[in-house]
Amino acid sequence: MRILGIESSCDETAAAVVEDGTKVLSSVIASQVDEHKLYGGVVPEIASRRHCENICWVVSQAMEEAGTTLDALDAIAVTYAPGLIGALLVGVNFAKGLSLASGKTLVPVHHIKGHIAANHIAHPTLQPPYICLVASGGHSHIVRVRSHTSFEVLGRTTDDAAGEAFDKVARVIGFPYPGGVQIDKAAQNGNPDAYRLPKPHAAGPYDFSFSGLKTAVINLVHHAQQKGETIHPDDVAASFQKTVCEILVDKLMRAAQDYGLDVVAVAGGVSANSGLRALLEKEASRRGMQLYMPPLPLCGDNAAMIASQGYYELLDGRWAGADLNAAASMDLERDNESYRK
Repeated sequence: MRILGIESSCDETAAAVVEDGTKVLSSVIASQVDEHKLYGGVVPEIASRRHCENICWVVSQAMEEAGTTLDALDAIAVTYAPGLIGALLVGVNFAKGLSLASGKTLVPVHHIKGHIAANHIAHPTLQPPYICLVASGGHSHIVRVRSHTSFEVLGRTTDDAAGEAFDKVARVIGFPYPGGVQIDKAAQNGNPDAYRLPKPHAAGPYDFSFSGLKTAVINLVHHAQQKGETIHPDDVAASFQKTVCEILVDKLMRAAQDYGLDVVAVAGGVSANSGLRALLEKEASRRGMQLYMPPLPLCGDNAAMIASQGYYELLDGRWAGADLNAAASMDLERDNESYRK
């Protein structure tokens, strides 16, 4: 079964063709990072305009590289939530147009589900149930994966997402956008124990809070500047990264233990962080758990993961009509309301 996936939730216009949920026939991504770097972050209006300019050729190239045509497809999967509303609408409306023109089934995919599905592409033998940490610029979730289409959110951030905190701290230190990559690189040369940073508590046992940690780093830098003291950016980066990674891994392992599961996974843009991957491997090995991580190309936003999840949703009989709309925010628990069976 061949699925065309379309992703446009933020600043990557992406299209991919995936066969049977795990075999990637093509994956094309048009990134806008260089342009948004000028503004220190993603500008929603610019992102939407670039999606309009890119989506036709990106989809065409993905089809060409896969050696397939619309007639040979079984369905069209598209990210419909959550994300930047203007950006999402470009992908959703393009997918609806293709669906109407070709008669192919339209499958809406929740962005977080897509990130989790990246692990099924990389590890076809991975089977639910398991606990997955989803960490990116917009999301920080602990998810209990019951099946390929059934998910339970056990914990989430109560304020900033992990990736968002990385970007904001990087800006204060003086690193360019995107900050997460810069902090990871600088941390390789820094002392992770140079600065003692707080680990904020959240209400739920698996919830996150990164706002206080971010503020602590901002205050550290500002106070040093006011006193004329020297701050070593690499040490700040290493200390911050170590603290965030310990928070993320601790919550993931605690959830797995509490729910009696010995299989854990990680997904999302922050899953590319070398410090997080190393700590996950260490702690999973120490506890005798099986750990699954997507390869770096599948950590960030891409359409292969959307096509993959679309395959499982279609097998479960889930689809949408021409009235499908994009949603800037959408809890996983409410996701099924957008489908028909």
